[in-house]
Amino acid sequence: MAVFQRLFGRRPAPDVTPEVTPASADTPLLLGGVEDLEVVGESNYQAALWQIAGGRRLERVRVPVQAVLLPEQDNPYDANAISVWIFGLKIGYLSRADAAVYRSGLLALQTRHGRRIALSGVVVGGGLRSDGPGMLGVWLSHDPRDFGLVPVVPVVPALQQAMRTGLSEAFATDAADDSYDLSWHDELPDDSAAAIKRLRTLLREVSNPLDRHFMYCELERNLYRSRDVFDSALEQYDEACRQHDAEMEVIRTALFTKFGAVPLLETYTQMSIRQQKAKNWAEALWWARRGISLYGADAARPEAVTDLENRVEAYVRKLERASAQPRTARPAAQHRDPEPVMEILVCHRCGRSFERLRTRGRKPTQCDDCR
Repeated sequence: MAVFQRLFGRRPAPDVTPEVTPASADTPLLLGGVEDLEVVGESNYQAALWQIAGGRRLERVRVPVQAVLLPEQDNPYDANAISVWIFGLKIGYLSRADAAVYRSGLLALQTRHGRRIALSGVVVGGGLRSDGPGMLGVWLSHDPRDFGLVPVVPVVPALQQAMRTGLSEAFATDAADDSYDLSWHDELPDDSAAAIKRLRTLLREVSNPLDRHFMYCELERNLYRSRDVFDSALEQYDEACRQHDAEMEVIRTALFTKFGAVPLLETYTQMSIRQQKAKNWAEALWWARRGISLYGADAARPEAVTDLENRVEAYVRKLERASAQPRTARPAAQHRDPEPVMEILVCHRCGRSFERLRTRGRKPTQCDDCR
């Protein structure tokens, strides 16, 4: 604990005091992978997460970490519970659904290697939001195959060293081709916020489809890497991708005319991945299929099409599984007769008060004696 005091200047809050486990003395086995694994319940461990981040501050946080997965033995709420620990501090859990799927693979890994299992991840969040200071969250990266599972998106061979987006080739022939002018690219500010502003101005002024294509690509790149800098970056990224796609029929014709093939269209791969991370499987499927249709038989890199095709298969499986899961119907609300209520009225003739059972309709103006 003295190490943590030197690093962070204070002890963990009482609600995040780390448990002592038999495996606490060993060095975890760090696994790799590129697929996201969600951590839930971080809102209950904000004190620990801020300690890991080096203390509370107003700026946005992005801290690379290594997180240990520990299957719990006596969790009263979930028999499959898997808690997540960073620097000896509990910071959350795998979701109930993920824990049920990953627990057996995690136990097998621990038995096989005789060590705890760790994954790389990142602590992100914080900053000032419209509703106050932002909370911190955690994303982990992994390879489902390590846990005996099939990846959501199958791994494809590395892309060959061929034309990628076409930008380098377009630069190489820029001087000899007067149909477009990429000089704007070298004049973009290094700061993403300033580059985003400049690219939006250019898109209002420039009509050439090749220029507009590469402007959209740069705009999307700057917006996506700003996702931890300002809150609306991802929403603006999504909108830029939709606007880009709306012009893609014209852009595709220009790309094919220029290169004799359709270069890598990163927008469709990245939007598929983005929707996959959000588990919006129908949206991810749409973007993957749209990319395939634009490539057609003219892709400069056929493996890019293969990647999208693999994604389509994976997303279709996800949607089929979701539709096959029975939904628990809510019990019908039982009708109950209202409790009888007595009310007190005043007779308009004699002035005395009288009681009666409250019912719908006009209230009587006279007591029983005066009627």
